[in-house]
Amino acid sequence: MAHRNWLTAGVICAVAAVIIAAGAFFYFQLPSAAEGRAMVLPVDPTPLVAVTKSGERSFSIEVADNEAEREAGLMFREDMADDHGMLFVFDETREVNFWMKNTPMPLDLIFVGQDGRIRAIEQGEPQSEAIVSPREPVRFVLELKAGTAARDGIADGDLLRHPAIGTASGPGMPPADKGDAPSGGG
Repeated sequence: MAHRNWLTAGVICAVAAVIIAAGAFFYFQLPSAAEGRAMVLPVDPTPLVAVTKSGERSFSIEVADNEAEREAGLMFREDMADDHGMLFVFDETREVNFWMKNTPMPLDLIFVGQDGRIRAIEQGEPQSEAIVSPREPVRFVLELKAGTAARDGIADGDLLRHPAIGTASGPGMPPADKGDAPSGGG
């Protein structure tokens, strides 16, 4: 009988060790900007499209749509492709403030309203604690490498199309109708 109790205890310890190891594996697979590590989110399967006066520009994007992802953003990211960015999706249209602390590369911050129209484009300086804000409520912010907006002719009033923008609804806005909303992309 003592042998059976020892065997049962050994099996329970082994199962507990497997559960702890699996939990640790999945925990460390989560995006994180803790301790100086860059968070890298999965690339969204649908490109974001900027509709400009000179044509459409397409970008692969990561979508930061929860508090932890929005807080980490592109911190500690050393570089990214010219046609890549991060779209910050907020739960509602509101005033937003960004800073570049712990962000080593300069960025274009493109502030976007509920309707997908660009409200402001501001520059973010590397490692700066200066507040970057559009000075009006917005629903989305697109971060691209510095100079991308100017190079690609992206300007105030231009339209951004992406499912995350086309399906967002908010206070005072009816839910997006897939037939009418700016969505889909390139």
